[in-house]
Amino acid sequence: MNKKLGHKIVHTDVLIIGGGTAGCFAAVTVSRNSSLSVVIAEKANIKRSGCLAAGVNAINAYIIEGRTPEDYVTYATEDAKGIVRRDLLLTAAERFNSVTAAMEEMGLVILKDEKGNYAARGNRNIKINGENFKPLLAKAAKEAPGVTVLNKVNMTDLIVEDNEVKGAIGFRILDEMIYEIRAGAVLMATGGAAGLYRPNNPGFSRHKMWYPPFNTGAGYAMGILSGAEMTSFEMRFIALRCKDTIAPTGTIAQGAGAKQMNSLGEDYERKYGITTSERLYGTVKENLEGRGPCYLKTSVVGEEKDEELLKAYLNMAPSQTLKWLEAGKNPSEQDVEISGTEPYIVGGHTASGYWVNTKRETTIKGLYAAGDVSGGCPQKYVTGALAEGEIAALDIISKLHKGYKESVDQSFVASKIEEYETILTGDNELFTAQELEEAMQKIMDEYAGGITAYYQFNETNLQLADEKISQLLKLWENLKARDMRELLEVYELRERLIVCKSVIAHLYHRKETRWHCFNENLDHKDTDKAYYKYVNSKMTDKTLKMIYRDIVEGAEYEHKD
Repeated sequence: MNKKLGHKIVHTDVLIIGGGTAGCFAAVTVSRNSSLSVVIAEKANIKRSGCLAAGVNAINAYIIEGRTPEDYVTYATEDAKGIVRRDLLLTAAERFNSVTAAMEEMGLVILKDEKGNYAARGNRNIKINGENFKPLLAKAAKEAPGVTVLNKVNMTDLIVEDNEVKGAIGFRILDEMIYEIRAGAVLMATGGAAGLYRPNNPGFSRHKMWYPPFNTGAGYAMGILSGAEMTSFEMRFIALRCKDTIAPTGTIAQGAGAKQMNSLGEDYERKYGITTSERLYGTVKENLEGRGPCYLKTSVVGEEKDEELLKAYLNMAPSQTLKWLEAGKNPSEQDVEISGTEPYIVGGHTASGYWVNTKRETTIKGLYAAGDVSGGCPQKYVTGALAEGEIAALDIISKLHKGYKESVDQSFVASKIEEYETILTGDNELFTAQELEEAMQKIMDEYAGGITAYYQFNETNLQLADEKISQLLKLWENLKARDMRELLEVYELRERLIVCKSVIAHLYHRKETRWHCFNENLDHKDTDKAYYKYVNSKMTDKTLKMIYRDIVEGAEYEHKD
C-alpha cells in the first residue's frame, strides 16, 4: 500500500531553486529592487550550503587595477579554446567588482596591502578572509523583505506548460510533505554535478572530493527532462589538486609561486602549456611516461611562506594543514604531491550548463539559470555566480512587474505525487540506490574517461557507457524507499544518471580533442575547425537531440529557435 504524504501549495512571484551563492544574491537583488515575493527552496540549509559552505580565501575573478573586463573575457576565451559566450563573460566581468563591494558591505573581510588597496593575488584575484562568506550572504537573504527560505526542501521536477515554467514540485524530508510551488518565474541555482565518476578516494573517504558531494546535477536534470537546451557538457572539469586531501593548488601555485615539477626535479609546466586543462594534462602525461609522481615545488618558496600557507588552508581545506602538521614538516620542507580528480560538470569553471540568453533566461520561458548550473561563461567563480544571480533577478523584475497568470496542470502534479508515494512502499528487493550509484561511477570511470582511464575515451567505449547507463535507468524505475531520506537518495541517483546520459552524448558528438583531459578523444586526437562550435542538446520525447550552434559574436544574444 502506498504511503500518503502531505501536500502543501505555495504561491510566490519568484521561486529560486538552490540557496547557494547565486540563489541568495538573486533573492537579495529582487528584494532590494522590487516588491515581488521570493521563495528560496534549498535542499540543505542556506547558512552552509553550496560551494561556499566551507569558505574560500580569495576572490578568483576580480578586475584589479590596470585591467579591464575585456581583459578577463580574453583570458577566459583563450583558456577555453574559444568555446565560450563572450556576451555572458563580459556582462559577468563588468559586475565582478560591484558584487565584491556589496559583499564587503555585508561584512566580508577583504585583505589590504600597505597602501590600503585590495591585496592582489596574481592578475585576476584578490585575497579575502572568507570562512564566513556564506553565512553573511545567507543572513542577508533571510533578512531581506519579501523573501521566504524553505530549508530542507528538495525539488525534483519543474512544472512546465507549453514551454513556459509554472513552478516546481518536490518534498521535505522532516515533515513528510510534498511542496508544490507555483511561481511567475523560476531561477535555477542548484550548482553543478559531482559524483558521476568514481572518485579519487574509496570507502569512507569517497566524499573527500573537489566539488560538494551533495551537488548531484539536480538543476541540470530538471531542465533536461523539461526540454531545456543544454550546452558544452563535454567540457568536463577535472581539478588539479593536492593528492589525498583533494585540497586546492591555486593558493600554492599562485599565492606562493610554486612550480609544477616531476620526480626528476624538472619544471614541466611550459612543456605542455599553462591553460587549466594543459596543467592537468602535463601531470597525467608525466605520470604515464614514468616521470611521476608530480609535485608543487614548495621546498624552494622560503620559510616566510609557511605560516601564510598553513593559515590559508585552515581557512578552506583544513585537511591539507593537518597533513603538514602530522608529517612534522612545513610546506618549505616538503613538496606537495599533486594529482587530478574525477571529472565534474560545472559551469563556474568550464562552460557546461543551460543554454541561456544574455539575461540568463533559458530556452524555457520564465526559467533562468545562474552560477554553476548556467553554461557558456567559464572561469566565473564566486563573483560570477553573484553577478549572474543579479543579472537574472533584474530581468525577472522587468518581466514580472505587470504580473503573470498562474495556471498549473494538475495531471502532472498528480503523477509526481503518485510516483513519490509508489517509491515509498518499503525495501528494495534487488538493489539499493547506493549500489546503483557505485555501478554508475564504475561505468563512467572505465568507459567515459575517468581516473583509471587517464581521462581518455573512444567512441566504442562511449557507446558501451550509454548502453550501461540506460540499463541503470531502467533499474532505477524499480527502486523503493523505506523513508524520506531514502526517497531523497533515489532522486539524487536519478539526477546523476540523467546527467551521465547527457555527458556521454556530448563527449561522443564533439569529434575532436579541444581540451586535453577534459575531452581526451582517442578517435579524434587533434582539434578540428569544423567543431569550432557549441555542442548543445535538447531532450524531445525522452530522446536527446544534438544541436551544433555557431559561436556567438554579438554583445547581446536572444533565443530564436
